[in-house]
Amino acid sequence: MKYLIGLALLAGANLALAQNQAIPNAPASAAKKELVQRVINIQQPALEGMARDMVERPARQMMDAAGQALQTRVQPEKREAAVKQIQEQLRKYGDESSALVRDRAAKIGQTSLGPVLEEKFSEDELRQLIGALEAPAYKKFQQSLPDLTKAYAETLVKELEPVIEPKLKALEQSVASALGLPAQGAAQQPKATKPAAAAASKPAKK
Repeated sequence: MKYLIGLALLAGANLALAQNQAIPNAPASAAKKELVQRVINIQQPALEGMARDMVERPARQMMDAAGQALQTRVQPEKREAAVKQIQEQLRKYGDESSALVRDRAAKIGQTSLGPVLEEKFSEDELRQLIGALEAPAYKKFQQSLPDLTKAYAETLVKELEPVIEPKLKALEQSVASALGLPAQGAAQQPKATKPAAAAASKPAKK
Protein backbone atom coordinates (compact mmCIF):
# COMPACT_ATOMS: atom_id res chain seq x y z
CA MET A 1 0.00 0.00 0.00
CA LYS A 2 2.80 2.43 0.92
CA TYR A 3 4.55 1.47 -2.31
CA LEU A 4 1.47 2.37 -4.36
CA ILE A 5 1.08 5.69 -2.52
CA GLY A 6 4.75 6.49 -3.18
CA LEU A 7 4.32 5.76 -6.88
CA ALA A 8 1.24 7.99 -7.01
CA LEU A 9 3.07 10.86 -5.32
CA LEU A 10 6.05 10.45 -7.63
CA ALA A 11 3.79 10.40 -10.69
CA GLY A 12 2.02 13.55 -9.49
CA ALA A 13 5.31 15.35 -8.92
CA ASN A 14 6.57 14.39 -12.37
CA LEU A 15 3.33 15.58 -13.97
CA ALA A 16 3.55 18.95 -12.22
CA LEU A 17 7.19 19.31 -13.28
CA ALA A 18 6.35 18.47 -16.87
CA GLN A 19 3.56 21.07 -16.91
CA ASN A 20 5.92 23.78 -15.66
CA GLN A 21 8.64 22.99 -18.19
CA ALA A 22 8.55 23.92 -21.86
CA ILE A 23 8.24 20.93 -24.16
CA PRO A 24 10.80 21.12 -26.97
CA ASN A 25 9.25 21.85 -30.37
CA ALA A 26 5.79 22.08 -28.82
CA PRO A 27 3.57 24.67 -30.56
CA ALA A 28 3.08 27.85 -28.55
CA SER A 29 -0.34 28.56 -27.14
CA ALA A 30 -2.51 31.34 -28.48
CA ALA A 31 -1.93 33.31 -25.27
CA LYS A 32 1.85 33.01 -25.65
CA LYS A 33 1.73 34.03 -29.30
CA GLU A 34 -0.23 37.12 -28.30
CA LEU A 35 2.40 38.02 -25.69
CA VAL A 36 5.19 37.53 -28.24
CA GLN A 37 3.32 39.78 -30.67
CA ARG A 38 3.11 42.51 -28.01
CA VAL A 39 6.86 42.33 -27.43
CA ILE A 40 7.56 42.63 -31.16
CA ASN A 41 5.14 45.56 -31.49
CA ILE A 42 6.86 47.40 -28.65
CA GLN A 43 10.25 46.87 -30.27
CA GLN A 44 9.08 47.77 -33.78
CA PRO A 45 10.47 51.35 -33.77
CA ALA A 46 13.88 50.05 -32.70
CA LEU A 47 13.78 47.34 -35.37
CA GLU A 48 12.92 49.91 -38.04
CA GLY A 49 15.71 52.17 -36.82
CA MET A 50 18.23 49.33 -37.07
CA ALA A 51 17.08 48.44 -40.58
CA ARG A 52 17.10 52.09 -41.65
CA ASP A 53 20.66 52.53 -40.41
CA MET A 54 21.80 49.48 -42.38
CA VAL A 55 20.15 50.87 -45.52
CA GLU A 56 21.39 54.44 -45.12
CA ARG A 57 24.96 53.63 -44.07
CA PRO A 58 26.20 52.77 -47.60
CA ALA A 59 24.60 55.98 -48.89
CA ARG A 60 26.40 58.04 -46.25
CA GLN A 61 29.70 56.40 -47.13
CA MET A 62 29.01 57.07 -50.80
CA MET A 63 28.32 60.74 -50.00
CA ASP A 64 31.61 61.04 -48.14
CA ALA A 65 33.46 59.62 -51.13
CA ALA A 66 31.52 61.91 -53.47
CA GLY A 67 32.46 64.93 -51.38
CA GLN A 68 36.14 64.10 -51.75
CA ALA A 69 35.75 63.50 -55.48
CA LEU A 70 34.02 66.86 -55.92
CA GLN A 71 37.09 68.65 -54.60
CA THR A 72 39.58 66.75 -56.74
CA ARG A 73 37.86 65.61 -59.93
CA VAL A 74 35.07 68.09 -60.65
CA GLN A 75 35.75 71.54 -62.02
CA PRO A 76 34.76 74.35 -59.61
CA GLU A 77 32.13 75.80 -61.93
CA LYS A 78 30.37 72.41 -62.15
CA ARG A 79 30.38 71.52 -58.46
CA GLU A 80 27.15 73.26 -57.48
CA ALA A 81 25.15 71.46 -60.17
CA ALA A 82 26.78 68.15 -59.22
CA VAL A 83 25.91 68.68 -55.55
CA LYS A 84 22.26 69.36 -56.38
CA GLN A 85 22.07 66.26 -58.56
CA ILE A 86 23.62 64.08 -55.87
CA GLN A 87 21.31 65.49 -53.19
CA GLU A 88 18.26 64.79 -55.35
CA GLN A 89 19.35 61.20 -55.94
CA LEU A 90 20.05 60.78 -52.23
CA ARG A 91 16.57 62.10 -51.35
CA LYS A 92 14.98 59.72 -53.84
CA TYR A 93 16.94 56.79 -52.44
CA GLY A 94 15.91 57.74 -48.89
CA ASP A 95 12.21 57.97 -49.76
CA GLU A 96 12.15 54.65 -51.58
CA SER A 97 14.24 52.79 -49.02
CA SER A 98 12.20 54.11 -46.06
CA ALA A 99 9.02 52.53 -47.44
CA LEU A 100 10.83 49.23 -47.97
CA VAL A 101 12.32 49.35 -44.48
CA ARG A 102 8.94 49.80 -42.79
CA ASP A 103 7.40 46.90 -44.69
CA ARG A 104 10.31 44.47 -44.46
CA ALA A 105 11.24 45.28 -40.86
CA ALA A 106 7.74 44.34 -39.68
CA LYS A 107 7.72 41.06 -41.61
CA ILE A 108 11.25 40.10 -40.60
CA GLY A 109 10.45 40.86 -36.97
CA GLN A 110 7.57 38.41 -37.09
CA THR A 111 9.45 35.59 -38.78
CA SER A 112 12.82 35.92 -37.04
CA LEU A 113 12.08 37.19 -33.52
CA GLY A 114 8.79 35.40 -32.92
CA PRO A 115 10.13 31.82 -32.87
CA VAL A 116 13.10 32.81 -30.68
CA LEU A 117 10.88 34.54 -28.12
CA GLU A 118 8.49 31.58 -28.09
CA GLU A 119 11.37 29.18 -27.48
CA LYS A 120 13.40 31.18 -24.96
CA PHE A 121 10.67 32.75 -22.80
CA SER A 122 7.81 31.34 -20.82
CA GLU A 123 4.45 33.12 -20.70
CA ASP A 124 5.24 34.48 -17.24
CA GLU A 125 8.64 35.79 -18.41
CA LEU A 126 7.01 37.43 -21.43
CA ARG A 127 4.54 39.21 -19.13
CA GLN A 128 7.44 40.44 -16.99
CA LEU A 129 9.30 41.59 -20.10
CA ILE A 130 6.29 43.51 -21.40
CA GLY A 131 5.85 45.14 -18.00
CA ALA A 132 9.46 46.32 -18.09
CA LEU A 133 9.29 47.54 -21.70
CA GLU A 134 6.06 49.44 -21.08
CA ALA A 135 7.26 51.01 -17.83
CA PRO A 136 7.17 54.85 -17.99
CA ALA A 137 10.78 55.09 -16.78
CA TYR A 138 12.00 52.81 -19.55
CA LYS A 139 10.04 54.72 -22.19
CA LYS A 140 11.54 57.96 -20.92
CA PHE A 141 15.00 56.39 -21.07
CA GLN A 142 14.41 55.32 -24.67
CA GLN A 143 13.27 58.82 -25.60
CA SER A 144 16.39 60.27 -23.96
CA LEU A 145 18.78 57.97 -25.82
CA PRO A 146 19.56 60.48 -28.61
CA ASP A 147 20.58 63.14 -26.07
CA LEU A 148 22.50 60.61 -23.99
CA THR A 149 24.30 59.26 -27.04
CA LYS A 150 25.16 62.76 -28.28
CA ALA A 151 26.54 63.82 -24.90
CA TYR A 152 28.62 60.65 -24.63
CA ALA A 153 29.96 60.92 -28.19
CA GLU A 154 30.92 64.59 -27.83
CA THR A 155 32.73 63.95 -24.56
CA LEU A 156 34.42 60.84 -25.96
CA VAL A 157 35.76 62.74 -28.98
CA LYS A 158 36.95 65.61 -26.81
CA GLU A 159 38.81 63.30 -24.44
CA LEU A 160 40.29 60.88 -26.99
CA GLU A 161 41.16 63.16 -29.90
CA PRO A 162 44.33 64.65 -28.31
CA VAL A 163 45.55 61.14 -27.48
CA ILE A 164 44.55 59.32 -30.67
CA GLU A 165 45.46 62.01 -33.22
CA PRO A 166 49.26 61.73 -32.75
CA LYS A 167 49.02 57.94 -33.00
CA LEU A 168 47.02 58.21 -36.23
CA LYS A 169 49.61 60.57 -37.71
CA ALA A 170 52.42 58.22 -36.70
CA LEU A 171 50.55 55.31 -38.25
CA GLU A 172 49.99 57.31 -41.44
CA GLN A 173 53.70 58.10 -41.68
CA SER A 174 54.63 54.46 -41.07
CA VAL A 175 52.27 53.23 -43.79
CA ALA A 176 53.53 55.88 -46.21
CA SER A 177 57.12 54.92 -45.43
CA ALA A 178 56.38 51.23 -46.02
CA LEU A 179 54.87 52.12 -49.40
CA GLY A 180 57.77 54.38 -50.29
CA LEU A 181 55.52 57.44 -50.41
CA PRO A 182 55.97 60.81 -48.75
CA ALA A 183 53.87 61.29 -45.63
CA GLN A 184 50.74 63.29 -46.32
CA GLY A 185 51.55 65.84 -43.65
CA ALA A 186 55.03 66.38 -45.05
CA ALA A 187 53.70 66.64 -48.59
CA GLN A 188 51.21 69.31 -47.60
CA GLN A 189 53.75 71.36 -45.66
CA PRO A 190 54.88 74.36 -47.74
CA LYS A 191 58.57 74.43 -48.51
CA ALA A 192 60.97 77.19 -47.44
CA THR A 193 58.44 78.61 -45.00
CA LYS A 194 60.94 79.33 -42.26
CA PRO A 195 63.65 80.88 -44.50
CA ALA A 196 61.04 83.16 -46.06
CA ALA A 197 59.88 84.25 -42.64
CA ALA A 198 63.48 84.81 -41.54
CA ALA A 199 64.20 86.87 -44.63
CA ALA A 200 61.18 89.00 -44.01
CA SER A 201 62.36 89.75 -40.49
CA LYS A 202 65.74 91.12 -41.64
CA PRO A 203 65.95 94.91 -42.06
CA ALA A 204 66.07 96.00 -45.66
CA LYS A 205 69.43 97.22 -46.95
CA LYS A 206 69.69 100.91 -47.62
